[in-house]
Amino acid sequence: MDIQTEKLRLIEWLAGLNDPKILEEFINLKNKKDVDWWEQISAEERSEIEQGLQQADKGDVNPHSEVMEKYKKWL
Repeated sequence: MDIQTEKLRLIEWLAGLNDPKILEEFINLKNKKDVDWWEQISAEERSEIEQGLQQADKGDVNPHSEVMEKYKKWL
């Protein structure tokens, strides 16, 4: 099975679809498959992000150039 060919066939079929109920089923399927990245990260990562946002709200931030210098070995 050539996946690209199958995708094109599905797109052509979907483009000609006139049944709103079937279209709604596809939209629901797509929405179920869409995953929020926030739900995919660990609780520790979420906590660190929230902490960083709180620090930024307080103005407790470092200049971009300083951060880039500190982490340049990983970039």
